Amino acid sequence: MPRKPLPRRPRRKPAASDADGGETGIRDVDIRAITLDLDDTLWPIAPVMARVEQRVDAWLHAHCPAVAAAWPIEAMRQLREEVTREHPQYAHDYTIQRKLTLRRAFAPFGLGEDWVEAAYAIYQDERNRVDCYADTESALARLARQLPLASLSNGNADLARIGLHRHFRFSVTAREVGVAKPDPAIFLHACERLGLSPNQVLHVGDDPALDVAGARAVGMHAAWINRDRLAWHDADAPDLDFPDLDALAGWIEAQRPAS
Repeated sequence: MPRKPLPRRPRRKPAASDADGGETGIRDVDIRAITLDLDDTLWPIAPVMARVEQRVDAWLHAHCPAVAAAWPIEAMRQLREEVTREHPQYAHDYTIQRKLTLRRAFAPFGLGEDWVEAAYAIYQDERNRVDCYADTESALARLARQLPLASLSNGNADLARIGLHRHFRFSVTAREVGVAKPDPAIFLHACERLGLSPNQVLHVGDDPALDVAGARAVGMHAAWINRDRLAWHDADAPDLDFPDLDALAGWIEAQRPAS
């Protein structure tokens, strides 16, 4: 999967306390639900995708060595980039991009849709074998006790297969909506499903452009999960800046004292 773009590389920020976002961020607001990005927010995506490539390549070597020889990992990666450029209408749909790539790789060898689906099943299985950040599971449980959660992702992770679906009311994907973050439509779709106005929803994610800027453009509040403690790239800093999900959960709990 292509790396998510940054508007500009932020400068490194000195370590900050867990309250860093809350102390300088939003106060006295009526947050009634949270939407969360997945890749690089709940788990690091780069090692997942490296394993995906290796496992698909091993499967090709075992089941169709001629295809494996023609399309080693780097060549398959370049083929996918080529397919993506040729089909901008599917920029929001990583599933179609993958299947088109496999179709192109198999076609010269007379291998049809059954092979595409079999190879894609290997991809999807490994893609959902994620290693969550250490704080993810406990923080999601804490957040879900306070507010409804919905996932909001450009990717094609399956929370049920990963084992995190119990924390979420529902999931919204770019594939489902037909546009990817930061398009306003995907954020507004999530708010509509929640039955809330944008200013009642907090969006949480790692990406300054896709998550923070995208959410704020439609009137949502935004929390930047800033695990590398980077400084924001301009004067328009996000509402909230947290080093991890545990810090976010602590801030939410502080805003909602036990009755």
